[in-house]
Amino acid sequence: MSVELVTGQSPSDRINTELSSRRTGMSFQRTRMSADRTLMSVIRTALSLISFGFTIFQVFQKLRDAGTLAHAAAPRNFGVTLVLLGILMLIAGIIYHVLFMAGLRRERGAMRDAGLIHAETGYPVSFTLITAVILLLVGLVAISSMVFNVGPFTDGSAT
Repeated sequence: MSVELVTGQSPSDRINTELSSRRTGMSFQRTRMSADRTLMSVIRTALSLISFGFTIFQVFQKLRDAGTLAHAAAPRNFGVTLVLLGILMLIAGIIYHVLFMAGLRRERGAMRDAGLIHAETGYPVSFTLITAVILLLVGLVAISSMVFNVGPFTDGSAT
């Protein structure tokens, strides 16, 4: 009686299973990188909103301080709104990314436990996520500077 009859697997079946397992493991890595790219898109858009809103706020604040404009409330509010929108977008992107990655890790762990993939390498914390959190902190400091006239992004003059 040969080994093939007892196990039901020929050497070529074991090779096919191994290749399939490796391809599935690689697909998890590709999915992880895709989630990072999605978060990078959120970061790019949020950064644009935050920086554009802060710039609008500063330009009209300087024009008002110089006496060129009597009232700069509408542009000021528009700038604050853009910064707030960028911050909210970033918060939503971070939450989505964290939840997606937690689900991906759970799925990967279940497949590893079932022996369907090797999962020899871990999932390190994403540098993109770290960057998003740092940008969120910068955005929060910027909006506090705009609204309360405190922080490193203010010139100290009364609003």
